[in-house]
Amino acid sequence: MGNGVKEGQVDFRQQDVEPVTSTHLPSEGNQEKKKVLNSLMSGALAGAVAKTAVAPLDRTKIMFQGESHWLLQNASYRLIYRTYLNEGFWSLWRGNSATMVRVIPYAAIQFCAHEEYKQLLGSYYGFQGKALTPFPRFIAGSLAGTTAAMLTYPLDMVRARMAVTPKEMYSNIVHVFIRISREEGLKTLYRGFTPTILGVIPYAGLSFFTYETLKKLHADHSGKLQPSPPERLLFGACAGLIGQSASYPLDVVRRRMQTAGVMGHTYSSILLTMQEIIREEGLIRGLYKGLSMNWVKGPIAVGISFTTFDLTQILLRKLQHSTNVER
Repeated sequence: MGNGVKEGQVDFRQQDVEPVTSTHLPSEGNQEKKKVLNSLMSGALAGAVAKTAVAPLDRTKIMFQGESHWLLQNASYRLIYRTYLNEGFWSLWRGNSATMVRVIPYAAIQFCAHEEYKQLLGSYYGFQGKALTPFPRFIAGSLAGTTAAMLTYPLDMVRARMAVTPKEMYSNIVHVFIRISREEGLKTLYRGFTPTILGVIPYAGLSFFTYETLKKLHADHSGKLQPSPPERLLFGACAGLIGQSASYPLDVVRRRMQTAGVMGHTYSSILLTMQEIIREEGLIRGLYKGLSMNWVKGPIAVGISFTTFDLTQILLRKLQHSTNVER
């Protein structure tokens, strides 16, 4: 993501420059393979670390969104405590295995796709080797999020089901797939797909745009060409706050449609789902239910994710440089 780290000599004097090797230059094809592999590995680790850190809040948010009656602002936190008392500490991570199965490929694909889209758009707009301008920066993020969501959506559906149901209903991930397929049909695995894609466009676009923009502004005004880890966390937190706030109503609609089969509802489309939520619960209380928790969970998760990705990329490139020098 424009870390400005060279493969051969670790040089922080330029940002968003394609890595090069000073000695023993490998073939262009090998360089590209290593770059893609690094992005996939870094993205997978970033997603796993971030989601595990906020798993209790994530599960509670899904349960909170799925309810059709209004809860008080602090009800979600009471729900966490009640779940801990009734089901035990590790129950707060129930569904996290399904989350990992989804988030590892999702984050790997999203971060890797973002790097590739940045390169493609940079070539198209004539910014090869330099930071993109704002509009291509937003497009690269949106395309990356859309690509990842399209390829991993059924896993998101399974994760949502496991989060809102008692552990007796579904024993594991495979069981969720089997029961949904038998009782509700395979098409149910893609219920809520449209609001997901519509939501991920502004979410991923604004998240990547904000993070990349803050890093560039930091370099332009501070004289430090690379932000420190705490600064990366702060930039990522701002990115998560803006991105998730913009797409939150569609996130609520997506969860309602995903969990409709087990929550006693029959949501059939985005507009009808929105109309029913607004009619029964109101505009703000319905479509922004659980947003206060997202303002806690989202910035933490996105901040950890972006920071982990950047630092892992830097580490992997340093290791590869050391290996090349030894050869």
